[in-house]
Amino acid sequence: MNPSLAAARNRLLAWAERRLPALTRLREPEALPLQLDRRRIYVLPTRFALGFALLLFVMLLGALNYGNNAALLMTCLLGASAGISLFIGFRAMSGLRLEQLRIGEVHAGDPTHIRLCFAPARRARASLRVRKGETDIAFALPADSAGWVDLPWTPARRGWNSCGRLRLWTEYPLGLFHIWSWAHPDVALLVFPALETDAPPLPDGSGEQGERNMSGEAEELAGLRDYRSNDARRLIAWKASLRHDRLLVRENEFRAGAALALDYAALTGLNHEARIRRLAAWVAAADGSHRPWSLRLPETSLGPGAGPEHRRTCMRALALLPHAERT
Repeated sequence: MNPSLAAARNRLLAWAERRLPALTRLREPEALPLQLDRRRIYVLPTRFALGFALLLFVMLLGALNYGNNAALLMTCLLGASAGISLFIGFRAMSGLRLEQLRIGEVHAGDPTHIRLCFAPARRARASLRVRKGETDIAFALPADSAGWVDLPWTPARRGWNSCGRLRLWTEYPLGLFHIWSWAHPDVALLVFPALETDAPPLPDGSGEQGERNMSGEAEELAGLRDYRSNDARRLIAWKASLRHDRLLVRENEFRAGAALALDYAALTGLNHEARIRRLAAWVAAADGSHRPWSLRLPETSLGPGAGPEHRRTCMRALALLPHAERT
């Protein structure tokens, strides 16, 4: 779109939001479930409809001028079909009920999908569309079962994010009428912090405990497994590898005293958001190492612990840390 036209469109929408909230539905967020009814569905003819109407008018003049009953009948049939298409499209939108919005685990800056759940209806709904920003997705809903629609989304920041306004619309079945409504669900979506791309290795502690961790004294042998590219060379079981003709490494378990300590205060020289990104990367790495860890933040301490639930708890705590004040 031309930049000047886009700017004019944005100014028009801003004016409509202030002056005509009932028409644009650019109003405060609404609690789910959210149902579309006749009071919030709007209809305008498309450019194709204007051209079609002009064609029908010319056909009508010609049929009346020449007294051609067949042409007059054809004009009336086409006009009636256009009128019926309006009601068919309106019926596809009317009663549409949005019940849930969900996202999976996602980090800031990573693409994901917002899952929209529409309630079951007695009739199928074809050729519907939903738009968020510049993203436009076509979908259809089956009869007598819930319909799920995946809407691409890339969150820009960590913490609680709003879904924002959704535009539901259709031009079904003939493209003659643009039928639309606005939805602004009052749903907060939690986004984990972005992971530092080149994070340093996990800290191994300091002092006597750190030396034990580095030397492997804090580990207990749990078994053997196939070698992976990120395994340390000191873990390779050379004798067992020779016997089995493939590289094997020792699968170790760590004693209770060997838990990693991921400390916010220890990351000197980094700003607030950089510390959060590094800690998030370390939490992800610690979870992959099958090693217990604790997370120390300015006002709370989590762990030591391990496993997916502990990882989610730590990521949630990092995501909900206050944002740095902008100067």
